[in-house]
Amino acid sequence: MSDVPAIEARDATVILDGTTLLAPTTFAVLPGEFRCLTGGNGSGKTTLLRAFLGSRRLTGGAVRVRGEAVDLARPRHRRLIASLVEPVPVARDMTLREQVTLVAASWHGNTTATAERAAEVIGRLGLTALGERFPAQLSSGQLQLFSLALTLVRPAEVVLLDEPERHLDADRVGLVATLLAERARQGTSLLVATHETALVDACDGVTELG
Repeated sequence: MSDVPAIEARDATVILDGTTLLAPTTFAVLPGEFRCLTGGNGSGKTTLLRAFLGSRRLTGGAVRVRGEAVDLARPRHRRLIASLVEPVPVARDMTLREQVTLVAASWHGNTTATAERAAEVIGRLGLTALGERFPAQLSSGQLQLFSLALTLVRPAEVVLLDEPERHLDADRVGLVATLLAERARQGTSLLVATHETALVDACDGVTELG
């Protein structure tokens, strides 16, 4: 496995109108590493994830993806990074299965293997029985799992998640933790902001902010 970090922060800092949103932070995530960001509310977890997406400008330091400055206008970076930091757009008039399959096809191509990939992700998140439902028919927890399915079906090398445990009961959190750990073993780098012990227990390392 490469020693070159998949993502890294070097004294990454965000100060807005005199308020520190992110204190200087330095760490790296290697390929195939599952790392959690912890810390209290306001410690900068979401701010840091947004910096890795290029949607939050740093006032000091730097963040890198594969050694390069983040720029999601570049097709290469869009393919490298999948994220659930902001709400994922969903179509009201398409079923869960149709939407996950569409996202998979947009990245993998429209093949039988693509449909199988989508079905696998849906199944691993416990959503198979809900595949023909529309978003408006889902509970808040089911919508969260649906958003995770739309994110994880992509072929990204880096996955950024902000509190993926949101709205989930303990059993579903454990299911997500297992799936993320497996994704890391397959070579994906994951950075997950969380308050959930089950996710921290499943990860390879922790960066505490604040």
